[in-house]
Amino acid sequence: MTLILGINAFHADASAAIISDGKILGAVEEERLRRIKHWAGFPSMSIKWCLDQAGISIDKVDHVSINTKPGTHRLKRILYTLETRPDPRFLLMRWRNKRERNNLSQNLQEVFPDTTINAQFHFVEHHRAHLASAYYASPFQESSIVSVDGFGDFASGAWGFGSGSSMRLDGHIFFPHSLGAFYTAITQYLGFPNYGDEYKVMGLAPYGQPRYINEMRSIVNLNNDGTFSLNLDYFQHAGKKNIDHQWSHGSPQVGKHWNDNLERLLGPARQEHEPLEQQHMDIARSAQAMYEDALFNLLDSVYSKDSCPFLCIAGGCGANSVANGKISQRTRFKRIYVQAASGDAGGALGSALDVWHTLNNTRCLPMLTAYLGCSSTNDQIISLLQNQEIKRNLEVARCTLEHLDDESICERVSEALSNGLVVGWFEGRMEWGPRALGHRSILGDPRRADMKDILNKKIKRRESFRPFAPSILRESVKDWFLTDGDVPFMMQVFSIKEEKRKEIPAVTHVDGSGRLQTVTEKENKRYYQLIKYFYKKTGVPMILNTSFNENEPIVCTPEQALDCFLRTRMDILVMENVLIARSQ
Repeated sequence: MTLILGINAFHADASAAIISDGKILGAVEEERLRRIKHWAGFPSMSIKWCLDQAGISIDKVDHVSINTKPGTHRLKRILYTLETRPDPRFLLMRWRNKRERNNLSQNLQEVFPDTTINAQFHFVEHHRAHLASAYYASPFQESSIVSVDGFGDFASGAWGFGSGSSMRLDGHIFFPHSLGAFYTAITQYLGFPNYGDEYKVMGLAPYGQPRYINEMRSIVNLNNDGTFSLNLDYFQHAGKKNIDHQWSHGSPQVGKHWNDNLERLLGPARQEHEPLEQQHMDIARSAQAMYEDALFNLLDSVYSKDSCPFLCIAGGCGANSVANGKISQRTRFKRIYVQAASGDAGGALGSALDVWHTLNNTRCLPMLTAYLGCSSTNDQIISLLQNQEIKRNLEVARCTLEHLDDESICERVSEALSNGLVVGWFEGRMEWGPRALGHRSILGDPRRADMKDILNKKIKRRESFRPFAPSILRESVKDWFLTDGDVPFMMQVFSIKEEKRKEIPAVTHVDGSGRLQTVTEKENKRYYQLIKYFYKKTGVPMILNTSFNENEPIVCTPEQALDCFLRTRMDILVMENVLIARSQ
């Protein structure tokens, strides 16, 4: 038996994953355990959880991998430094971050000071780890592979081809040119300053028109070979001026990427608490259109080399579900697999999978489910609910508690949903990646036009423009969406059939699209049964699904689920076979 521990460390979304003979035993993001969004640093808690999941101690691990490789693209780095003479503080910051990542064995030994670590250490180039996380986890035996990101190991993107148990890398796009950096700059300019806020721009874009596309084309240049470059006159991430970053211990911080020239081009930047105007929506739409043009230009070039209809995508930009949903329309690729944890967290799994396939020619099984994280038993939940303080809190909140079988749970919850109630749904193993996929979800009725407002006021307390997603029975997709594909990880947006949009206003974006999740009985039996019950009651084979949280990482434990339920205005909480309901 070969045990491999994969790590993403000293970057945002620190994480760990463990595989045994190519089988994924578990994977988790550090943020879920520390309760700090996008936590950056060394993922000690995730590592310990992975070892517990595998039932082993650190001395039994054969190989440890990390998604960075010292010395990668060294000549490119030296030439760039000589040509641009960056701010010394910029070089010092990068050196410190590199030193932390290189001390992998020392960091592990500090976490396990009394244990001998016997593992062999492997450093896997950042984008190779991304590509491995997508291709080796995919169901494809052959596929083009693309990684699009911010930056990692001095590159922002890579592409190549996977066949059987090996991958071929054909090219990279190097620092300082990056679609991720472009999208981050526009995100910051639009008044969304936090790490990971790019999804807000994607959600805002459908409310605008691409009136600034010409300005965007002066920022991003597309090349005939499929590559792109940034007009650095609009950016300050390239090193001439130091940008503060915090990747080591806690919430990640990213300094301002853009400079004053961007305001001269697009007008005054929006401040965080200023109202959103139509101009901001138009800029968001234009930036999204520019990103799509650049991505599809790259994909056209990638396809021309191998002419394979299958594509695997990873990297932080792989979370751009709007663009992902258009790939089969705008390029010659027909089937697309997007890794559930496409961003840097997924690099932990990718590095481990790359090591496995380098050591062994046996192709691993495809990753068809993202339920790879923590779980709790009914007995643990019942024990929690016997705590006297929790009993008092439930009594004060006027809650009743019942123990029900699966069929009764699905009957009661589907009835509650059809009556407009909001349900917290906690079951099985937690999701790997940023999306709640029916194990740590808040559920609602997609037919209610007011459900978005209800959720935002009762629970989420977030921007009104941000959409909610539909979880749909796999066999019903073609009847409601302009696709018939598998989208198990909610990583693609497709148009809803025009005649169906009025039936499900709560999950229909302003442009008539929806970020769907396809649900099968094989991969998610009880969630599938719940949707089926709702279908029988309403004629609609889907329910509204959003992440189980309130401005925090998705809940991980029953304690966190119960706390979120009690401090918000959810109507029902289901934890395995326990149903807690507020008196109506």
